[in-house]
Amino acid sequence: MARHSVVGPVVGAVVLAVAATGCSRTESTPASPDAAPSAIPVASDGRALFLERCAVCHGKEAEGAQGPPLGGMAGRRAGTNAPFGYSAGMRGVTFRWDEATLDRFLAAPTKVVPGTSMVLATTSPVERKALVTYLLALPRPTEPVAEDTQDTSPPPPPTPGLHKGTDAFGGFRSDAPGVRRLIAVADLPAPFATKARRNNANVVDPPGGAQPKLPRGFHAAVFTKDLEKPRLLRVAPNGDLFVAQSYLGQIRAYRAGKDAASVERGETFVQGLDQPFGIAFFPLGPKPEWMYVAEVNRVIRFPYANGDLTPRGAPETVVPTLTPGTGGHTMRNLAFSNDGKHMFVAVGSGSNIVEDLPPRSPDEIHAFEAAHGLGAAWGNEESRADVLVFDPDGKNGHALATGIRNCSGMAVQPKTGTVWCSTNERDGLGDNLVPDYVTRVRENAFYGWPWYYLGDHEEPRLAGQRKDLAGKVTVPDVLLQPHSAPLQLTFYDGTMFPPEYRGNAFVALHGSWNRGGRTGYKVVRIIMKDGVPTGEYEDFMTGFVVDNERVWARPVGVTVGKDGSLFVGEDANGTIWRVTYSK
Repeated sequence: MARHSVVGPVVGAVVLAVAATGCSRTESTPASPDAAPSAIPVASDGRALFLERCAVCHGKEAEGAQGPPLGGMAGRRAGTNAPFGYSAGMRGVTFRWDEATLDRFLAAPTKVVPGTSMVLATTSPVERKALVTYLLALPRPTEPVAEDTQDTSPPPPPTPGLHKGTDAFGGFRSDAPGVRRLIAVADLPAPFATKARRNNANVVDPPGGAQPKLPRGFHAAVFTKDLEKPRLLRVAPNGDLFVAQSYLGQIRAYRAGKDAASVERGETFVQGLDQPFGIAFFPLGPKPEWMYVAEVNRVIRFPYANGDLTPRGAPETVVPTLTPGTGGHTMRNLAFSNDGKHMFVAVGSGSNIVEDLPPRSPDEIHAFEAAHGLGAAWGNEESRADVLVFDPDGKNGHALATGIRNCSGMAVQPKTGTVWCSTNERDGLGDNLVPDYVTRVRENAFYGWPWYYLGDHEEPRLAGQRKDLAGKVTVPDVLLQPHSAPLQLTFYDGTMFPPEYRGNAFVALHGSWNRGGRTGYKVVRIIMKDGVPTGEYEDFMTGFVVDNERVWARPVGVTVGKDGSLFVGEDANGTIWRVTYSK
């Protein structure tokens, strides 16, 4: 399994360049000796800076993606470019964008707009000037409205049972607890069968009387609410709930009262971190000694004992550098093997499909893959779109598997010890491509990104670049509706729920931003048989979509409570529910 440590010696100075629009940052830390030369653009080129750091979230022409569109911002009131679900902080401001205001915001976004999702400052005045000039010159785009976005009629009752074939792709109108889907590779349409389009959701307050929809016998009660952008949830062995608030750079801790249904005490466990996401306790078992935290480009750990709501000591650095650069996807998840010998860290890609890799000869590619794994991308994507594995002390790092575009959710299956990922696949190929997925992670496997998807389906925008990889792509286990944006994954090992749930997995689907008919915005159950996925998944918690324009919750986190309940977090209105079952 040992190939090449991703933690290399420091060579040269660190150059920090921070994203202008809240999506990404490039940290030019030293690469391994065989890395391609840095592609960081000169600071005077605002468009090059934008493409390098921000396009993965805002689109190449700033037309908007999972981040808001930026065209025509000069003179516009901030937080008003609908449709987009801006943070509460941004929605509450009254200023308009001009040169001075945008420069001030980019220099210190969280000070200018507390609670903004854009947390990364651009410290260089020269780079800010270049970016401000570029952004304010962008024209307002003219874009046709997605076909389904104006339909606000109530959805018809969903069809129960198993949906297969093209019927399985569906959208929110066919969602309901108990509805099952099975998407097969043979069901995929051709690339560009429909146009790629933007359809961001407007986040609204919960409509009067709105409640999550669950299967019969299940109940959801608010555990805590009004959190600012909660992300991953993790329950400690003693039952305390820890919540990563990546955008705020902090982790919150909550202790339930005797009824287990409400918060008795809440504390900020730690703050001042760099986009913390993954949380894991070590060693496994009832008496952990450490809390591990994955930041955007390193892994640290805090001394911890059951019951701690604040750290009992300063953090130690376990992995000082995960990747040479940190642009693009910033969530880093982590988990430990059941025997405690390995630490797994998931690192998402820096781009959608990395269209600008510096060329390499077949011999150079072969040598690079020998060190980094089959199909591994180089340049700014070195050690990206991978699941990495280390010793618990951070040594002996290398790739466990490659070509997994963005493994936002990662968990180790209790019964088998297998690593699993819930993965955000690429965008831009149409409404029904490419399905997101949940899968077992096979050692030394290549899952296709960026050159292929779901087996031998070649990425048309990179056609012909890696014909040598045909026939070498591992097909994932469970295909989800495209653009559902799966985040946290957890296995249910409790006893409160009915027996058929034990050993199954729950996945939080954050919801689509680039599909004509909205999909995701729910929690689903991955169906297992004897510990093996059947390929089917089932809607478990739904009801968060008002219509194709408005949503009131976006699930992000799922974790099992000590008593067997299920905590579900969402980041639209900042709610955490506790889901229980009773006959």
